[in-house]
Amino acid sequence: MTMTGQRLVETMTEAERDRARRVESVLPALREAAAGADEAADFPVRHVELLREAGLLGLVVPAEHGGLGGGLRDLAAATYAMGSACPSTALAFFFHNTSASRGLLPLEAIEAGLFTGDEVPVVRAFAEKVLTRMAGGTWMANFASEEVKSSGANIAIATTARAADGGWVLSGTKSFGCATGVADTYLVTARLEDAETADGLALFLVPRTAAGVKSRDPWNGLGMRASANHGITLTDVFVPADEALTVPGAFVRMLRMSRGSFVGNQLAISAVYLGAAQRVYDVALDRLTNKTFADSGRPVASSPMHQVIIGDMTERLETAYLWIRRQLDLETGEPPLLPKPEVYRQWRIAKGDIAEACFQVALGAFKACGTSAATMDGVIGRGLRDLAMGLVMTFPAERGRLEAAQLITTDRENELFASVRS
Repeated sequence: MTMTGQRLVETMTEAERDRARRVESVLPALREAAAGADEAADFPVRHVELLREAGLLGLVVPAEHGGLGGGLRDLAAATYAMGSACPSTALAFFFHNTSASRGLLPLEAIEAGLFTGDEVPVVRAFAEKVLTRMAGGTWMANFASEEVKSSGANIAIATTARAADGGWVLSGTKSFGCATGVADTYLVTARLEDAETADGLALFLVPRTAAGVKSRDPWNGLGMRASANHGITLTDVFVPADEALTVPGAFVRMLRMSRGSFVGNQLAISAVYLGAAQRVYDVALDRLTNKTFADSGRPVASSPMHQVIIGDMTERLETAYLWIRRQLDLETGEPPLLPKPEVYRQWRIAKGDIAEACFQVALGAFKACGTSAATMDGVIGRGLRDLAMGLVMTFPAERGRLEAAQLITTDRENELFASVRS
């Protein structure tokens, strides 16, 4: 059987196929719920148990920690396949899996000798806690983004953590994070109270039901409406010391282990949008080739205008595939194909270009299929709105090109995070 994820990851190992079969098994339920979830702008809570029962919450957790042992190729194939069924669930699933990087990268950094002495057991204990909980079925919501902005970094962290007896007290607002009010545990990035640089960034495991944690008001989003991405507020939330990673500079050191894109798995968010774009393309092509003109009996797709639009959609879709497959090769190839700075630079361009190309596929489908497809609850209407969100949830293509140009002309790496005072 050819599985949906193989449209992106064309050459799978048998182990990857086994994991892809688990993903394939949940797609019918995700697809069935997609329209209603979008209309209600409400995450389908039953999807948590569905994915948990399939073992997919531990998809990228190593087997020695109880997971399925998948890697970036598995995650990209999974988010692509889910994106073709219910993009909102796929997006939330992606952010759950980003939490695994907070376990995997610290362990890699230990092996690379970036932590020494008393730091090692502390870092290892936190990393293994993240991974074993995910493998055990805990849904993690990863909260980093905030409304506060920094001119020198992609993500600015103003949420603070002050030392308290037996642990830490967190206060701040996280403006975006999928599975708000749904996930079991919130993985929160905050800065230590007196920190001035990214070396003061720390990680905290916060139960959804902890005192002082509150979901922000849901917002009436244009697309990805069922991903529960409205964020949280933290008011004097106590976190025990053993539920935190506050070793100075630990966050920065673990990021050094990433192969290129952000914390090592960010291209899987682009796979969500590509899966959604492929679904829109398939639905549009089926509609245009099966619907005929009343006077000639020929398929609508045969008209010159529709041929031009279909050709443009196809070119855009193939462009997105080329970008993401190349990035996947760069981030998983052994030995590494290019030095990390070059991989990182390519990703800054690829991320925005993939989002733009996928949106243009949906825009073409909207034009070609006419008023009969211009409904809020149809695949094309939902796809147009969901893929428009890719332009801001990833970031505009113009920004990626600017950052790549800066890297080329100034030979510097763009800062990923900043610790700022609000």
